[in-house]
Amino acid sequence: MFGIGMPELIVILVIALIVIGPHKLPDLARSLGKGLAEFRRATDDFKRNVEETARENEEKEHLAQQGTVKEQAGDAGKDVEEQKEKEKSTV
Repeated sequence: MFGIGMPELIVILVIALIVIGPHKLPDLARSLGKGLAEFRRATDDFKRNVEETARENEEKEHLAQQGTVKEQAGDAGKDVEEQKEKEKSTV
């Protein structure tokens, strides 16, 4: 946790208790906890949206590649048919 050990954390809490006071410290801690929870939810939502967008883009690319392969296969099939027609007409 950011390289802060237990002794450093205790010193920070004691200083916060002295500066803020024992009556306001629980409210401050509660507000800080709620803020951190909201930040975590927002980052998780952002991460989920980015992953979903990336997945949709991959699917679109995959479908586009499949369409290209089908077009190439169709063109190849037409070429074969044309070649057969030419051979029939020359015979």
